Amino acid sequence: MNHRAKRPTNERGAALVLIVIAMFVLILMAGMALDVGHMMLNKSRLQNGVDAAALSAAKTLNDTGSTALATAAALQALGLDANTTGNAELANTYDGNNLQVTVQYSSALQPFTAGSTTGPYVRVMATGFTFPALLVRVAGITTLGASASAVAGPSPTINTACNIAPMMVCGNPSPLASYWGYQIDSPQVLKSASPGDGNIGPGNFQLIQLGGTGDAIVRDNLAGSYQACAVNGNSVQTETGNGTGPVAQGLNTRFGIYSGPMAGTEAQYPPDTVTADSSPALTVDSNDNVWYGSTELTASNINSTTGVFTYNDYTAEEANGPYQFAPASDGPGDYGVPGRRVLTVPVGDCTGTANGSTTVPVLGFACFFLLQPATHSGNTDYVVGQFEGNCQVNGNPGPNPGSGPGPYVIELYRDTGSPDS
Repeated sequence: MNHRAKRPTNERGAALVLIVIAMFVLILMAGMALDVGHMMLNKSRLQNGVDAAALSAAKTLNDTGSTALATAAALQALGLDANTTGNAELANTYDGNNLQVTVQYSSALQPFTAGSTTGPYVRVMATGFTFPALLVRVAGITTLGASASAVAGPSPTINTACNIAPMMVCGNPSPLASYWGYQIDSPQVLKSASPGDGNIGPGNFQLIQLGGTGDAIVRDNLAGSYQACAVNGNSVQTETGNGTGPVAQGLNTRFGIYSGPMAGTEAQYPPDTVTADSSPALTVDSNDNVWYGSTELTASNINSTTGVFTYNDYTAEEANGPYQFAPASDGPGDYGVPGRRVLTVPVGDCTGTANGSTTVPVLGFACFFLLQPATHSGNTDYVVGQFEGNCQVNGNPGPNPGSGPGPYVIELYRDTGSPDS
């Protein structure tokens, strides 16, 4: 009689337990991989928002000197970033007031010591960002979290400036003089009319030599042909003579006006996308004061004087239109280039200068917005700009943290005091 051996029941049960354990481990491992990726994605989203908040706060602090406005700018930037497409989980936490955001200010970068009332360095920290777990719920983990930190502030001094116009303004050489004595938004004469700028010396009309001398070179340089850069602390050589026609011909290409030898040079010297200006045109008196009709314009009233087209109007139209010349990026036939109306102008130490062509030490580089095309008739041949601060290396208005003679940028730094940076 044959007897078939029976597998013990407990052996089958043990195999089943092993299978269940193996499946649980596999699910847990897959869940960990999925949820870790989910967590890192949300960490990246939060870090992007905190970076934007720190940069916005540092820029606002630099522009206004107010930590209250800077903190408000940080919260606004983080809120806008949180509510962009794809950030639903971050938006839920932020809009539900569950994200804890701390904004701190320090006078030094390292060590970052919170408590400064003036900065210029800003730290933004965000904690409390939680979101549902996915597969690791099998291990009893129902939520995951992320935090982030970022520091922003002025960069070290940039000693080089590019996109330079062949004009010069005189500045206060004292290290205590903010912006060399100029006020943000103040209207300034960038090229004087007859009888020339007495601050530089008789025969000088605020023109300088860049890559050569002569009216033709001045004209091309004002159109934007000078490609080299200048170094802070070097000197410039003044270009004598009024150069009435060449100045207007070169400069006005930036407004889409091509006359004389500049006719047909649109491809080489494109206009700005926004070329609107004040109506009626601004005028300049014998003391180089700028007027709009019967109103003398200053830093305090230029933006509130109805009819004056200012840098604030320009930046708004650069961002949203209307454009007088469509941006070249829009398609074939469009050739406007934003920023052409912002000039990098050397600031010179004009003390002790002599008659005729003379050498002037460079204190720094100022950014001026061209308020209108250059006039083109004898004693009214002047160029009028609006001061917008010192210049970054590429010729855009930049921040001034108050130390060092050169241009700056606002940039992000690694927060060495936080593992969340």
